[in-house]
Amino acid sequence: MTIQTMMFLVGIGVFGGAWNALAGGATLFTFPALMAAGLPPVVANATNYLAMLPSNAAALPAYRRELAGVGPVIVPLMVVSGLGAIAGSLLLLVSGEAVFEALIPALVLLATGLFAFGGRLRKLMVAGLNGSSTGVLLYVALFVFSIYGGYFGAGLGIILLAIVQIMGFSSFHVANSLKNLLATSFTILSIGVFGVSGLIAWPEAGVVMCGSTLGGYFGARCARLVNERYLRMAVIAFGVILSAVYFARGAGAGL
Repeated sequence: MTIQTMMFLVGIGVFGGAWNALAGGATLFTFPALMAAGLPPVVANATNYLAMLPSNAAALPAYRRELAGVGPVIVPLMVVSGLGAIAGSLLLLVSGEAVFEALIPALVLLATGLFAFGGRLRKLMVAGLNGSSTGVLLYVALFVFSIYGGYFGAGLGIILLAIVQIMGFSSFHVANSLKNLLATSFTILSIGVFGVSGLIAWPEAGVVMCGSTLGGYFGARCARLVNERYLRMAVIAFGVILSAVYFARGAGAGL
């Protein structure tokens, strides 16, 4: 890794960590940046899990009280989401580079859509399902979405938030604490699968991780000074443009 690449990845890490603290959706920046640094798509995806882990886990200490009050229901939630994450990570391994590369445009577009409309989708899910006898269905949904989380995962947080709210955790802070716990736990499991399989580029991951930790700290301190609406609009616009570029590349490669 050259000095120029290292500086580029540190900068992307700082930017991504700050962006996650301010508005979320940093994977839409960090994943293509890792590919731009020369990593193959599957390796860039696996490396990104480790690189952005601090920004996923940073909220957990602040939610100790909420998590302590949830009780034993945490166990089945973590087991189901963990099994889904492992299944998604193994799916990435067996599907191979060519399949993942072909799916990148759709995955980026899906992640952008979840980021753009996730809040509305969450409200619809809560309004439509809350109070109904859908316990098994919700665990199935958690498992399925966790497969996506283990395979790519960008934009998943809002869906996890909806699922735990529908399960009866109506307090936003409690639901958000569970969302962060589930996202962190299946990220760690995915890192384990990718690490054992040799897919993580450790030096690149370490460099971005250092940057994301620093960026997340300063981003959280500046969060109240920035208009989140404009940041979200920028993420959505970038995601749409990025998916269009990837679709165009795929179409060009097929000619």
